Amino acid sequence: MAQEARADFNEKLAARGVSRRDFLKYCGSVAALLGMSEMYAPQIAAAVEKGALQPALWMAHGLCTGCTESMAQVDSPDVPTVVLDLLSVNYWETVMAAAGTQAEDNIKATVAKGGYVVIVEGSVMTGDGGNVLRIGGRPGIDELKEVAANAAAVIAVGSCAVDGGWVAGKWGGDTANMVGATGVTKFFADNGIKAPVINLPTCPVNPEWVVAMLVDVLLMGQLADGSILKKLDDKGRPKLIFGSTIHDNCPRRGHFENGEFVVFGSADHAAQEAAGWCLYKMGCKGPQTQTNCPLVRWNRRASWCVEGGSPCIGCGNVDPAAGGAGNWFDASAPFLSRLADVRLPSVGGVQPATIGAVVGGVAAVGLVAHGLGSAAKGRIKGVPTEDQKVFDAKKKGGDK
Repeated sequence: MAQEARADFNEKLAARGVSRRDFLKYCGSVAALLGMSEMYAPQIAAAVEKGALQPALWMAHGLCTGCTESMAQVDSPDVPTVVLDLLSVNYWETVMAAAGTQAEDNIKATVAKGGYVVIVEGSVMTGDGGNVLRIGGRPGIDELKEVAANAAAVIAVGSCAVDGGWVAGKWGGDTANMVGATGVTKFFADNGIKAPVINLPTCPVNPEWVVAMLVDVLLMGQLADGSILKKLDDKGRPKLIFGSTIHDNCPRRGHFENGEFVVFGSADHAAQEAAGWCLYKMGCKGPQTQTNCPLVRWNRRASWCVEGGSPCIGCGNVDPAAGGAGNWFDASAPFLSRLADVRLPSVGGVQPATIGAVVGGVAAVGLVAHGLGSAAKGRIKGVPTEDQKVFDAKKKGGDK
C-alpha cells in the first residue's frame, strides 16, 4: 500500500512539473523551519505521500486577500500547492469553485466530523453585532464561533487576523475602530472559545510558514499531544520563526555597524541604496520586529522587503492581546518615520522619546543590545539613538 501511495503521489508531482528531488528538498526546508535536522525530510515526505493531512477550512474575514495571494502567487514548480492539495481544503472562499448553499454545506459537513484545522485570514469584524461582515446570510462572527468551537486548532494568518491590523488601525488620527475589527486571539478570549491559536503575522503571511505549521500540527503529531503549544511564544507565535529580529539576520547589518545609512533627499541617496546601506534612517523597524524574513524570504526565497529596497514596516511586531487599538499598524505608522510607538502594559502606545524623558534611557528606541554595545565601543559613528533625536528635532523645526 505504501508503494502504491508513493507511486500515486509521484504522478501528482510529475503533473505539476515537480521532480522527486525538488519535493524532498522542499521537505528539508520545512524540517529546517521546524527546527529539525534535514534527516527528517524523508519522514515528512512519507507522511505527505500518505495523504495524512487533515481537512481545513480557510475562513475569509476583514481582508484584502493579500495572504491568499501570497499563498497562490508562487512560481512553478509549486511544491507548497502540492502539499496543500493533499490538505483537503473544504472551504476557501476566495479560490474555491463552490458557492452558495454548496459551500456552506461543506462547512457544516466538516464541522460535524471534527478533527479539522481552521485558517483565519483577515480581521474579525465585530461591529454592529458582527453585521458589518455577513457571511452566508448571517453575521460572520457567528459562523466563526461555530467553526472554531469544534476545531482541533486555529491558525491566524497575516497580521490582520492576529491583532486587527490595517482594518483596526487609526490611520494616524483619532478615528475610532468603527467596524470593531479585532484579532482572533482577542475575539476567542472575549467569547470563551478554547481552541488553541497559532499566530502567523506579517502582511502578507509567508506561505512556507503556513505549510510548516500544518506539517507540525498535523503530520508530526504536535497537536495531539499538546507539544505544539510549548513551541509558541507569549504572543502565540512559533518561537523558531519569530524568535529573532529582522536586524539579527539582515544582510545590511554590516552597514549599520559602520554607521552607513541611506538618507532620504541626500545628494548621494541613489548611491547609498545601490551600495546596500542600512535603511534605519528611512524608518526601518527591523531592530524592533521579530521574524525570520531575511532567511525565508518570499516567492520561493527570491526576495523580501528590505532586499527590495523598502524599510521594514514592522508588520510582524504584533500584539494579539490588543485586538484593535495599539496594534502593529498604529505602533509602526508612519512607516517612513524612525520613531515608532513602544507598547507598554496598561499604557498603550507611547513615543520612545517620552519614555526616555521619564527613565533617562535611550534603549526604548528599540535598538538591539549589540547595537548599543557597538556604539559604546566606537564601532558605530556616533550613538544611533542620539543621532535620531537630533534628526527628528530638526525635522519638527522645519529643517529638512
